[in-house]
Amino acid sequence: MDDQPRHILHSVFGYDRFRGPQEQVIATLMAGRDALVLMPTGGGKSLCFQIPAIARPGTGVVVSPLIALMQDQVAALTQAGVRAAFLNSTLDTEAARAVEARLRRGELDLLYVAPERLMLERTLELLGRIKIALFAIDEAHCVSQWGHDFRPEYIQLGVLHKRFPDVPRIALTATADEPTRREIVARLGLENARRFVSNFDRPNIRYRIRQSGHGGSAREQLLQFLRAEHAGEAGIVYCLSRKRVDEIAAWLKTQGLDALPYHAGLDADARAAHQARFLNEEGVVMVATIAFGMGIDKPNVRFVAHLNLPKSVEAYYQETGRAGRDGLPADAWMIYGLQDVITLRQMLESSDADDAHKRVERHKLDAMLGLSELTTCRRQALLGYFGETLPGPCGNCDNCLAPPETWDASVPAQKALSCVHRTGQRFGVNYLIDVLLGKDDERIRRFGHDGLSTFGIGRDLSRQDWRGLFRQLISRGLLAVDLEGHGGLRLTDLSRPVLRGEERLMLRRETGKPVPPQGRAGVRGQKTGTNFTDEADRRLWEALRTRRLELARAQAVPPYVVFHDATLVQMVERRPRTLGELADISGVGERKLEAYGNDFLRVIRLHEDHRRQAEEPAGTA
Repeated sequence: MDDQPRHILHSVFGYDRFRGPQEQVIATLMAGRDALVLMPTGGGKSLCFQIPAIARPGTGVVVSPLIALMQDQVAALTQAGVRAAFLNSTLDTEAARAVEARLRRGELDLLYVAPERLMLERTLELLGRIKIALFAIDEAHCVSQWGHDFRPEYIQLGVLHKRFPDVPRIALTATADEPTRREIVARLGLENARRFVSNFDRPNIRYRIRQSGHGGSAREQLLQFLRAEHAGEAGIVYCLSRKRVDEIAAWLKTQGLDALPYHAGLDADARAAHQARFLNEEGVVMVATIAFGMGIDKPNVRFVAHLNLPKSVEAYYQETGRAGRDGLPADAWMIYGLQDVITLRQMLESSDADDAHKRVERHKLDAMLGLSELTTCRRQALLGYFGETLPGPCGNCDNCLAPPETWDASVPAQKALSCVHRTGQRFGVNYLIDVLLGKDDERIRRFGHDGLSTFGIGRDLSRQDWRGLFRQLISRGLLAVDLEGHGGLRLTDLSRPVLRGEERLMLRRETGKPVPPQGRAGVRGQKTGTNFTDEADRRLWEALRTRRLELARAQAVPPYVVFHDATLVQMVERRPRTLGELADISGVGERKLEAYGNDFLRVIRLHEDHRRQAEEPAGTA
């Protein structure tokens, strides 16, 4: 590859070297070839098409499904001195015509456009009259009908190859299993594209999954986690239902956190206002359904928490991947319980999907349950799902840091399964536990279940222990949930070897044992702003963040568009004194050095002067 892309990388974006396959992807597009790129969130996908779009003659056209992503990336590119714009429904007629005029005059390096607008004949004719550098199809997994982010309009994007056969195309996604990859290739006509599959590992993210019922309610444990480890930091809390979102957001506010709800039930203005606050302010906690997140480019999300079990490993990976995009330490924290397992099983089996689709979704849910109940390294299992092998335990997940206890649950499982069988395979967990505990209950007497051999044989375990046992039996497929939605359980074929004593069943012991928080220096010695142990470092960090926020507000852009947290961390660590020294810091390109260099150097110099004065002995001349 020639030196032009490397020069753009350094002079425009402020980075010294390419990461992973970026350089190869860019060389492929520079040579006029197509590319399919699978790269984790935070891996630098955007540079793969932004740099060749700037370097090649013409305008790079980027297809993006979300307005927020377009606005974010255009704002960031403009800050870096790149000629970028977007066409979407937020523009009035006059503003849209102004963008189109810049496009016709060749004044744009990059144009972001929604797939619906791109597919309009008027837009395609406009593009036919200009020089196009490349087409970039972001969030390409939206083309998959099997995926959780399916967008019907993405299927039409295959027409680009027919209308513009000589223009290179790049399709990018952060998550796609092998069937989804095949669908992307087939629907977009990328059979001849070079494929680049990056390592899916996000080593800066610590994976932690807890079972509810130990250590207080789910919301109390969430609050404890936020206060202890992420006070004043931005993050996302995912809930399954809109009602739960509203409840958790309101409760967190009463506890002193800056929490906002986000779901499809809110009107568009409220959603836009909440999203803007999350992007533009520091320390906002967004409580949301999965309607929020895709396309959110905020790099300093320090945690993603789940209060319910996601439907698939793909969804879990993509949602947790919104944490730590800047490469600094971040947490993926989840708590779930028996009701999550039952609800998701019911939703799946009672859906209107055809049998083939249900089989796929059943497999995906089983894999998610398996990851959640795991007693070994979570990262190894997560990467294994995407076809990657991690040679050894990661040392940065809950199971590595606080290995769970296991126990031989064969006999208790036989008691539970036998109770399901003897009561007629039609009762829910709470009733079955009452029978096992020998509860004096009118309903049990009415059904005559107080006379069963399983009545009272489970008094050696607590109610909470039995709930954990039933959750794991359902997760492992030994028990199935009824289709009518009443939560009744029935035996499956997988339960027979356990019932007969032919198979030993080792399960995770429910202890609620805490996991150590991220170390003060984070992963591989990295720091986040809250991890500075020196008081002078902390004061400088806050002063730099304050100046960044002031500059961002003056321009109505998010603070991270000015500089990422990772760049500010390096300023704290290196204490640059000159523009030349500041230019050596990652993320400081020529345009930002010119625009902000003196501002940030002034903050650093002022801080250093104050520090020296404070360190001088009293009475020194």
